[in-house]
Amino acid sequence: MRLSKMLPKALIGALVVVLIGVLSKSRHYYIAGLIPLFPTFALIAHYIVGSERSIEALKTTIIFGLWAVIPYLVYLISLYFLLNVLKLPFALIAAVGCWMIAAWVLIQLWNRWHL
Repeated sequence: MRLSKMLPKALIGALVVVLIGVLSKSRHYYIAGLIPLFPTFALIAHYIVGSERSIEALKTTIIFGLWAVIPYLVYLISLYFLLNVLKLPFALIAAVGCWMIAAWVLIQLWNRWHL
């Protein structure tokens, strides 16, 4: 990939990191948790699926996306409680592990009942 195509993406990523950093130091620090949830990748995925497949396939992708919130909730809930018993880096790693397990279970259940 050419540098001219990568540079704007890198700048946007850097801007998001700076925005999260600034917000985390403000009196509205909790908003820093909202910034990563902007549907950047969802927009890309929905555009690609919607333009390369049928609208029904896009609707299926959207429904799966609704269910995909569950692993994120598992991550947040596990991190909340793990912070009581583990140091931050270990709590984060364990919470990501919980997300991965929940995502795997979701995919297995989806494949069993949807396909």
